[in-house]
Amino acid sequence: MPLRYWAPPWISPSSCGGSKPIGALLLLWPTLWAVWLAAEGRPSAGILIIFVLGTWLTRSAGCALNDFADRNFDAHVERTRHRPLAAGEIRPAEALAVAAALGLAAFALVLFLNRFAILLSFVALGIAVAYPFSKRVFAFPQLILGIAFGFGIPMAYAAIQNQLPPECWALLAANVCYSFAYDTEYAMVDRADDAKLGMRTSALTLGAYDVPAVMLSYMLMLAILSGVGIMLKMPGPYYVGLAAAWSMMLYHYFLIRGRTREGCFRAFRHNNWVGVAIFLGIVFSYPLRLPWP
Repeated sequence: MPLRYWAPPWISPSSCGGSKPIGALLLLWPTLWAVWLAAEGRPSAGILIIFVLGTWLTRSAGCALNDFADRNFDAHVERTRHRPLAAGEIRPAEALAVAAALGLAAFALVLFLNRFAILLSFVALGIAVAYPFSKRVFAFPQLILGIAFGFGIPMAYAAIQNQLPPECWALLAANVCYSFAYDTEYAMVDRADDAKLGMRTSALTLGAYDVPAVMLSYMLMLAILSGVGIMLKMPGPYYVGLAAAWSMMLYHYFLIRGRTREGCFRAFRHNNWVGVAIFLGIVFSYPLRLPWP
């Protein structure tokens, strides 16, 4: 099997997001938000291991499937022409085999969870498979990406609480806004190439309104997360985390307002720290909220 897909994302040379682990991290942080909130600040080691490893495996499988779906386009885009399929290093059947193997490995982890979580994993699979092909027909594929990247949220609640309470759906909605913002920044990098190839992206659909739409998505995300904090009666550190995230989002505005490839890609990658700030706000809230032994 090609090492580029099997290797951890931080050493994978060029597939699905480059040599940094940004894709896996953008998938991981919202999942960890949900794990911590669903477990009220005390997730078990087993749950953490399953969801962290599951995130890596799912992201790697998604990369292989995404490269298969885009194999006829990536060679014509500067940023993606070195991906394994686009560069002719592997065959399409190999990419599908890797995606299937990694998907089965992720499903093996899910089998350690309860029946509800196992059933939800099939829904997650369907959304993940649909996303790479949605770019051909849907003007805002970033919305589907947001659901796919956020499906660890309902799975975490299903695994820990065996239910999907209102805050679970609110977190998923916040993640859709988050994903729409950062993936629109990502799409702004490839705007010219995507236009030539006839791809559908939010950056092309929005045109001159792309920057306002990104900032509006960020604001909606923070508004929803603030509502979650009120709903769960979270203490001050939670809102400090949201405030830190907002300061980073303002920084992104200055990066993307000129619509340069470099600025938009820097903003996209910097979204990792948005996820970190929110996660730390959640983590540090619970020592003030719960009686610890």
